[in-house]
Amino acid sequence: MTSTRPRAATGRVRRFWFDPRFAIGLLLVAASVVGVVGIVGAADSSVQVYAAREALAPGDSIRSEDLVATGVRLDGAAELYLVPGDLPDDGLVVTRTVARGELVPAAAVGASSGVRLASVVIGVGGELAAAVGPGSTVDVWAAKQTGAGGFEPPVVVVSSASVVRLVEEEGFVVDREQVSVEVLVPRSRVARLLEAIANDDAVSIVSTSLPGR
Repeated sequence: MTSTRPRAATGRVRRFWFDPRFAIGLLLVAASVVGVVGIVGAADSSVQVYAAREALAPGDSIRSEDLVATGVRLDGAAELYLVPGDLPDDGLVVTRTVARGELVPAAAVGASSGVRLASVVIGVGGELAAAVGPGSTVDVWAAKQTGAGGFEPPVVVVSSASVVRLVEEEGFVVDREQVSVEVLVPRSRVARLLEAIANDDAVSIVSTSLPGR
C-alpha cells in the first residue's frame, strides 16, 4: 500500500514595485485638477461691468453702444460701477470725465431727467492755468466794469463748474488775448453767468481741482 505524504505548500511572495516617476505623475495630475478648479472658481466670481469705449466728458449722453461690457473681479464692489442692468433705455448723462477703457463709476453718471446742468461757452482773458482742462473743476469769477474804465472787485459767479473742453479758435484772425472755454454750470446760475457775459464783465476761471487730477 502506497502512502502519500502531503506536499509542503509552496507559494511565491509578491513584492510591490514602486516607481517614483509614477508618484510624480500623480502629483502633477492632482495639481492640474486643482488649478483648473481654481480658474473656474475665479471665472465664476467675475461680474460684467461697463467700461468706456471712448473718453467721456461731462454732459455726454451715453447708451449701451458707447460702452463695453467687461468681466472683472471686484470682490463685492460691483455696486460702485455701472453694470448692464443699471443702464435705462433712454441712456444716462456723464457728470464727470471718464477715460477711454476706464470702468465707469456709478457716481460718474446720472439720469437724463435729473440732469440740471447747462453747457455755456465763456471767453476768459489771459492765460489759463496748467490745471485747467477737460474734466477739471473751476470757479468762474466776474468783475463788473466801472464808469472810470476800471473794474469792481471780482465775485464768484459759478462755483465748482466742470470744464468740458477748450474751444479752438478758427479763421485768419484769432484773438490771442482771450481763450474760450466750455463749462457745465448749474441751470440756476446760467442767467447770472450770461448777464456777466452780456455786460462785458471781466470773466476769469480759477482751478479748484486737486494737483495731478
